Amino acid sequence: MLFVFIVLGVPAALVGIPWSALRGNFSTMYSWGMAVLRLGIRAGGIRVRIEGRENIPPGESCIFLSNHVSNLDPPILLPSLPGMSSVFLKKSLMKIPLLGIAMRMGKYVPVSRGHSREEAEKSVAIAADALRSGLHIFIFPEGTRSPDGNLLPFKKGAFFLAAETGAPMVPMVITGTAQMMRKGSLKLFPGEAIVRFLPALRPANYATREELMEAVRLEMQAALAEA
Repeated sequence: MLFVFIVLGVPAALVGIPWSALRGNFSTMYSWGMAVLRLGIRAGGIRVRIEGRENIPPGESCIFLSNHVSNLDPPILLPSLPGMSSVFLKKSLMKIPLLGIAMRMGKYVPVSRGHSREEAEKSVAIAADALRSGLHIFIFPEGTRSPDGNLLPFKKGAFFLAAETGAPMVPMVITGTAQMMRKGSLKLFPGEAIVRFLPALRPANYATREELMEAVRLEMQAALAEA
């Protein structure tokens, strides 16, 4: 898996980033990146089964939220999303050579580890701009990996974003990855990951951000219990 990511990903970035910058369009670089992720996952012996695609509102920019249990989650989930997506991620990742440039071009949303209100508002503004440009937003609302598969408390950023933009929120759950790559280990075991899209929730149907957050959490908890 890492061999594919390095051997195909680095040349794709070296060619795709300048090409995207010249064209003023990130779509080619994005499609190459997703293709490299799919090939790498397949090379690692991982099968991906996707359920519930009919729950994704067609023709709308959505906020996708998923549980997080393994380092395998991002490279499996991102190629599973329709169209192009921006991502909430740690601000430090934007400093990675080549990858950081690609993330900025793709309107990825840097999130500071601090709790500054100003930083949080800046992140929400960047994400809102990405949604208005036609991108989806993808986020792990827990903010970090769960050590035991149970949902951790949710961060509020995605729900501030939903309230501000009115974008539908599409909860997701991923299962199987915790057994294939455990927290704290780089050892990979082949297997099947199941990605399930749950029914979309509309911010306008909830009186407060807290009610919306609780509704999303209950949907995800029920789906994980069923899985």
